[in-house]
Amino acid sequence: MRIAFLGTPDFAVAALDALVAAGHEVACVYSQPPAPRGRGQELKPSPVHAYALERGIPVRTPVSMRDPDEVAAFAALNLDAGVVVAFGQILPAAVLDAPKLGCFNLHASLLPRWRGAAPIQRAIMAGDKLTGVEVMQMTEGLDEGPVLASESLRIDALETAGTLHDRLVQVGAGLLARTMAAVERGEVAATPQSPDGETYAKKIRPKEARIAWAKPAAEVDRKIRGLSPFPGAWFELPTEKGPLRVKALLSQIEDGAGAPGEALDDALLIACGEGAVRLLRVQREGRGPQDAQTFLRGLAVAAGTQLP
Repeated sequence: MRIAFLGTPDFAVAALDALVAAGHEVACVYSQPPAPRGRGQELKPSPVHAYALERGIPVRTPVSMRDPDEVAAFAALNLDAGVVVAFGQILPAAVLDAPKLGCFNLHASLLPRWRGAAPIQRAIMAGDKLTGVEVMQMTEGLDEGPVLASESLRIDALETAGTLHDRLVQVGAGLLARTMAAVERGEVAATPQSPDGETYAKKIRPKEARIAWAKPAAEVDRKIRGLSPFPGAWFELPTEKGPLRVKALLSQIEDGAGAPGEALDDALLIACGEGAVRLLRVQREGRGPQDAQTFLRGLAVAAGTQLP
């Protein structure tokens, strides 16, 4: 089929690659405009944009797909289908209706649960045991279209947003390629989403990332894993030179009791409002991620230390 692909982050690259490998003609790739990245904050293309450039696929980076000129340019592509994977913009009806077969979206949740921007993080933070990927026919509503295909994954006890992302990427790319092949053959059935159980995965805000030790250990643990590796749940560690910001990247729940934020041993077992969490992987300011033992060799955290 002749398609346009609309996507931006790493999650979308494998999906685009799967469609290219399947032999679809990608007439154009749409991605968010280049943004400041890295320490130098230089303007760099998104992962999807970079992939397309390497393969000579035309790229457009509109600020808004509602711009009449962009709508006209999209319609002029004479597409069979549009494929959207974490693009970052809501598409107007004129864009959704332009391809002959419409537009299709790969979403990283089991809809209608976790519609929206951060389904992977929110699923872990909420304590979900099951998630997955789905391909839907797009409508004007946010992730509200009928589902064409679905595949489920269990969320493991030590799952982070990073590890779950990587598993969903591979499963999702395969599911999308198979589903678009079925669309081309006219062999798909659309199932309306259930009117029950809808939740929204709001974008992660910076203020959410600070760890509140007064929360129950289960909630603290889920936040740590749900925000790992980015943006990273963080706490302040008292040192002789002043407070040091440390990201907690992996944890597990253990038995223990004390004042919230109290180190219960010399190996990063930290008391919470109920129970305790063991920090297994951390990252101090200006350093790379480290397992707890390596971190503690350079910066001891003695039992009785109080984390604010």
